[in-house]
Amino acid sequence: MKTKQTLTQQTVSLIEIPKPLDKLSESEIKRKACIGKIMTYTLRNLTSQFVDSGFEWLLPVALSQSTDPLWPDPGASIEKRIEVDIYGKTVRTTASMIIHKLIASSLAYPKLFILSPNIRIEKAERATTGKHIYEFTQLDFEARDASTKDVMILVEDAVCSLLTSLKRDMKDELTFLCRCDTIKLPKRPFKVYDRQELEAKYGADWEEAISQETSDPVWVTNIPREFYDFEDFKTGKWDNYDLFMPQYGEVLSGAKREWEYEKILQKIERDNVDKSNYALILKLAKEGKLKPTAGGGIGMERLVGWISGVEHIAETQPFPRVPGTVNEL
Repeated sequence: MKTKQTLTQQTVSLIEIPKPLDKLSESEIKRKACIGKIMTYTLRNLTSQFVDSGFEWLLPVALSQSTDPLWPDPGASIEKRIEVDIYGKTVRTTASMIIHKLIASSLAYPKLFILSPNIRIEKAERATTGKHIYEFTQLDFEARDASTKDVMILVEDAVCSLLTSLKRDMKDELTFLCRCDTIKLPKRPFKVYDRQELEAKYGADWEEAISQETSDPVWVTNIPREFYDFEDFKTGKWDNYDLFMPQYGEVLSGAKREWEYEKILQKIERDNVDKSNYALILKLAKEGKLKPTAGGGIGMERLVGWISGVEHIAETQPFPRVPGTVNEL
């Protein structure tokens, strides 16, 4: 295992930081444009699939009093949070629209999705992981009365349908990116692993290990996270799930959600989360207006990065958002 970790660290250190558009060579611009076509096709395909499945397409929110606390998720590595004052109120840039999704799905839109920009100022040392950027877009979705199994089937169908269509319609682009023959259509259902089992086998670096060892997309469940993911207090198990792609790691994070007032309040207090930032969700839960939902968020840059075979997911962005780097555009 030590040898594998050392090799992984050496590989990560050699990843080149993506350059801004004005610094690209002619051949690099051609590659960038090709990846852009894959992104366009992926966005069109996935949004069409969700609309055809009865999901309402909502518009994103950029500033809000309430956004994802990103705590106590051990995977979060945020250097700072951006807050500004408008109209006498403190608002934050959207870290994710999870709170908005829970309320919107409970009150008005039983099945919804959003192409949601997320701003998470990652620590600069994550620049060379190839997997982190400080601005990214999620295809965020939520469905009332859905189960974990429902979400897994939905996502597996969407991913397999997307790959089938890509290999048919985007053969030239995938060939140019050397991915036409290397990217395979995965078998369904995807394998499911429990996080505790992976920790016992691989230790604290289980995420990197499962990403490197798998050759197909896999689910990982039971991951301790924020207060809104469903936790069974009797067993200590979490009813949540992440989708990991070979070599690229987690591309989707989701869960069945908490909706009961006492549990939400207890978890917020346990995790030392500021209750004032989540007053509305607590109020709705107390009034019985919050409903059971389940959903997730697909990181578009990571998904398209995996499809395109990039070394750094910022290659999928027209204007790279690499941790520790600020370009003019």
